[in-house]
Amino acid sequence: MRLDDFDYELPQELIAQVPAGERGGSRLLHLDGKTGVPADRQFRDILDFVAPGDVVVVNDTRVIKARLLGRKQTGGRVEVMVERVLGGGEVLAQIGANHPTRAGAVLVLADAFEVTVLGREREFFRLRFEGCEDAYALLERHGSVPLPMYITRAAGEMDAERYQTAYARERGAVAAPTAGLHFDKSILESLRGRGVSLEYVTLHVGAGTFQPVRVQDLGQHEMHSEWYDVPQATVDAIEGVRKKGGRVLAVGTTTLRALESAAAGGDLKPGRGDTRLFVLPGYRFRVVERLLTNFHLPKSTLLMLVSAFGGMDNIRRAYRHAIGERYRFYSYGDAMLIERAGN
Repeated sequence: MRLDDFDYELPQELIAQVPAGERGGSRLLHLDGKTGVPADRQFRDILDFVAPGDVVVVNDTRVIKARLLGRKQTGGRVEVMVERVLGGGEVLAQIGANHPTRAGAVLVLADAFEVTVLGREREFFRLRFEGCEDAYALLERHGSVPLPMYITRAAGEMDAERYQTAYARERGAVAAPTAGLHFDKSILESLRGRGVSLEYVTLHVGAGTFQPVRVQDLGQHEMHSEWYDVPQATVDAIEGVRKKGGRVLAVGTTTLRALESAAAGGDLKPGRGDTRLFVLPGYRFRVVERLLTNFHLPKSTLLMLVSAFGGMDNIRRAYRHAIGERYRFYSYGDAMLIERAGN
């Protein structure tokens, strides 16, 4: 597999800068992975694709206000993007600055508190929020919603609500699991009313999800690490639907990665920890028959994952169709429901 195998041209005007007027108001492209035929639907038609007894699994991570602006104590401006809260007032973060940041440096963020740079851990800095035991509370008070770089406007009050799923509860993500943004409470209730089991996993989406792949030989790519939790109740629900002949629909690539990480030993088991699962075409899926997702960046690991799930040629055809039909792309864009190809 080569990086250029996952490239495509997207008109800039198709990158959604704001969400649809209401949750559930987006379009839905349905792709049959076996026939490769794409079909244009509306998102609320998702109800047509589930049957009583099916399981829909969602990622209940909650986006934190991870972006902080400030300055070095020496005067230079900095931008801090928190990647993970470690506890005890310490975090892992990316730091954007005009000059290199070194261990021992002191930052003043939001003109409100000081941060000490403790050192580097791979691509991140380990920081200590001085005089703080609850970094989450400090971020909520002084941070802003970390919108992706392809959204060219500043985050506003609307984003604090719309860049968060209706079922978000476990704080820790620095990017939204965007396939879930389409669900409103009425759609969720309609799913339950049809006898569909709604189950949860947690995967805290990291900033690495937006990092470019820098190698042509994808066998050399090192995936970023993200923390996940697959509870016993979700495993039990999936095992139960298997026995009854029902199907599993994963809402988002993050949900799918959590489930597949928990099934790495062959059988799905409850568990939690860090995952670096990198899914390329040829991967054998163990848990999910259908995947709901948004449209993904060229040359991204997410595009590679959906190409593995739906088939490379099918995904290329579906993306050409979506561009021709003027679908809206990326985090605030339209949705795609993929029926698994092959295995």
